[in-house]
Amino acid sequence: MTHDPNCIFCKIVQGAIPSRKVHEDDEILAFHDINPWGPVHFLLIPKVHIASMAQLDEGHAGLMGRLMTLIPRLALQEGCRPYPQGGFRVVVNTGDDGLQEVQHLHVHVIGGPRPWKKG
Repeated sequence: MTHDPNCIFCKIVQGAIPSRKVHEDDEILAFHDINPWGPVHFLLIPKVHIASMAQLDEGHAGLMGRLMTLIPRLALQEGCRPYPQGGFRVVVNTGDDGLQEVQHLHVHVIGGPRPWKKG
């Protein structure tokens, strides 16, 4: 399934729900979190519906490699200080035990001066 009609992130990809975009290309959408934990907090999602990290296989290696290598550039673009004094966290919640709230694979990027609300 490339899209789930009941998935909020699929609706964001399709433009049915607005978002504050950070980046968009053919395969990946990045947008600001609506309830940020820190001064910088955005999500990266594949445009294709993948329910969670647990559903990834070797066929997703290129997509996930591109997604992960976008993170450092986007983090700096959005206001994270450069490494090593600055930096950011990358969080992927997976399944109920991993506290995943939206069943569409998403990667949180959180940064900026501490203290943060969480984490």
